[in-house]
Amino acid sequence: MDVLIHLFVGLHIVGIASLLGGFLTQMKAMGEGTARFTPAMLHGALTMLVTGIVLVGLNQADDQSVNNVKIGVKLALLIVILGLVYVKRDEDRVDKGLFGLVGLLTTANVFIAVLWT
Repeated sequence: MDVLIHLFVGLHIVGIASLLGGFLTQMKAMGEGTARFTPAMLHGALTMLVTGIVLVGLNQADDQSVNNVKIGVKLALLIVILGLVYVKRDEDRVDKGLFGLVGLLTTANVFIAVLWT
């Protein structure tokens, strides 16, 4: 079971990297007002959602404790991120504030995962 959990943790990190990497590569464009949500950002958010759900299930199946409040907060942030990226995915330009919000929420999600014990 540990190998399976570690595999999904790795996939979850790949999803985070895709979402945050897509944001970071668009930082210059955000300053110019031409930033857009890339397909990698959408796929990264979806990967985070699916692997996160699987991780919760695997941890509960392995009789490990799961902090449901922490998972709920992370899920809420991810749903907001996913909704924004999905709705605005076809637009050529995304508002700076909206684009920055996605980066901020993604970063907050990472810090919640690492620091909330």
